[in-house]
Amino acid sequence: MKTEKIIQGSLFEEDYLIRTLGSLATTPEIALTELVANAWDAGATIVDIFIPDEKGQNIIIEDNGIGLTKEEFYSRWMKLGYNRIKHQGKKVKFPKDVDLQRYAYGRNGVGRHGMLCFNDTYEVITNSKGKESHFIISTKSEKEPFVIQSESFKASNKNGTKLIVEVQKNLPKSENILEVISARFLHDPKFKISINKQTIQLEEHKGLMFSEIVEVGKIKLTIHLIDSKKSRKSTLYQGIAFWQSGRLVGEPSWIVGKNMVLDGRNKHAKRYSVVVETKDLADHIKEDWTGFKYEKSLDKIFDKVDEVVQTMFSKIAQENIEETTKQIKNEYKKEYNALSPLGKYEFNEAVERLTINNPTARQDSINLAVETVINLEKTRSGSELIQKLSLLTEEDVDGLNQLLDKWSVKDALTVLDEIDKRISVIEAIRKLGNDKGVDELHVLHPLIASARWVFGPEFDSPEYSSNSQLHTTVEKVFGDKIDKNAFRNYRKRPDIVVKGNSTFSITGTQAFDNESQLNTTDKILIIELKRGGFKLGKGERNQAVDYVEDFMNCGTIIGTPHINAFVVGESFDGKIQPIQTIKNEHGVEKGKVQICLFSQIVDSAEARLFNLRKRLNERYEDVSGMELYQRQSKLAI
Repeated sequence: MKTEKIIQGSLFEEDYLIRTLGSLATTPEIALTELVANAWDAGATIVDIFIPDEKGQNIIIEDNGIGLTKEEFYSRWMKLGYNRIKHQGKKVKFPKDVDLQRYAYGRNGVGRHGMLCFNDTYEVITNSKGKESHFIISTKSEKEPFVIQSESFKASNKNGTKLIVEVQKNLPKSENILEVISARFLHDPKFKISINKQTIQLEEHKGLMFSEIVEVGKIKLTIHLIDSKKSRKSTLYQGIAFWQSGRLVGEPSWIVGKNMVLDGRNKHAKRYSVVVETKDLADHIKEDWTGFKYEKSLDKIFDKVDEVVQTMFSKIAQENIEETTKQIKNEYKKEYNALSPLGKYEFNEAVERLTINNPTARQDSINLAVETVINLEKTRSGSELIQKLSLLTEEDVDGLNQLLDKWSVKDALTVLDEIDKRISVIEAIRKLGNDKGVDELHVLHPLIASARWVFGPEFDSPEYSSNSQLHTTVEKVFGDKIDKNAFRNYRKRPDIVVKGNSTFSITGTQAFDNESQLNTTDKILIIELKRGGFKLGKGERNQAVDYVEDFMNCGTIIGTPHINAFVVGESFDGKIQPIQTIKNEHGVEKGKVQICLFSQIVDSAEARLFNLRKRLNERYEDVSGMELYQRQSKLAI
């Protein structure tokens, strides 16, 4: 094979690598945490760190892991973007005398560059397989991002790695570093970290928020909640860790038995950890210590842990009410300032109740609740009307004028009619969603399309055919893949696109640009419904990511809209991450793909209608799903 002649290769500024590392190269807490994570991945059980009092002296990090041979150092440490999972797998390899199981933190080979936070040059002394290898690494090269300046080798009878760097910048404070790092790794009592010969026991840690002793029958548990303060990029090993006689059981997780104690995407899940200490569960642990046996007797124990942890988070919520309220008010500053003094008072009161009663709620759920409160306050008399209507029977309609002092009968009937239409749609989806005999394309999918308001009040409009930019984009992105024979005249439903085994409902909102004096597309909502009781998996999510990126880069939309895509099916693979964000080249979120179930749409719709369906249950109980669908005359194809 003929080698292509190269005229000029790439050149690198000597600070190129440092500038690409972000906070890893500027924040000592993050840099040292990543380096300790490297020791974890190397199978170490002990990590000793020395931090000097002033610049010009050395930081030393030493572990007793498996170390690296010369060849391994060349192929792993010196490779940019080293893929740990691809080359070594997820499981950690331990020295011969260590009987433990552990999964690695490392993914993209960035953590080892943490030494560059303190200097452009550092030393690595690593012992493996009877040899000690000594390297000096530097970024001072135009031809390479980083290089080995010198190396030497000699015989050795130990294992492990020592890192040495002379501190020229970002001198860390040892006491702060000890708190942060120990909190991040407290979940495993077999992994001990010392800084300047000091260690912190769990019971003495400043990050320890609460401890409670509970008994379930003869089982005694001590439950600790720890604030880890500084969060790593990876969420691996966050959750509830069980210690049996000082040894970790399985992997920490927010799912305990059948209980999901916390959603892993929740802000609390990324900040706090829980340790459950006991000496009474030895008989319930699998022989390889990878977890607990599947025994019904453990359900009561897991339920108790769930209950105690929820109580702890409620206490935190009460202590942080002022901070949480301030944060929410800042996010909704414009809307909050537009409220009346009474509205602001009731808003604050509602946020306080929300924070205390739902301390572990997901951020998008909190946002939905806050937006609902704001909308209720803006249309105060409307909410009063809905509350009153929900208590009335048909015989009470004649008395509306006497009961409603701010509404005419015409106003009341208009709102009541709209409520009836929306609940009819919800009930139709509920009754037809799992009916295998229903015409999904012509019945179920238009029903979902008419319930776009569930996904945000800005999409609450029947004028789905007015956005010509969006139509052009749809034709460009999907092209000849669109099934134009699905409807007798597909242009009658320009908001519904049929492609393969999917049907798409696509809606855009517009905003006026004062600078250009033109309308621009502000937000795009894409609802993709899968046919035939589809179980959603990684492939469906990734496919959705692809077409969201196509919408972002199509060149036919004026403006830079945020795109929300929901992939709707009957069920989904629990192993996939149900939400994935899409960012542009500057790291700014421009789109989001979310896995969604029919049941979620129904539940969300009920919540947006203040659960009126439950109060008006008898009105719809005996009406068939198809009859409810036929009431929606605007959906007829």
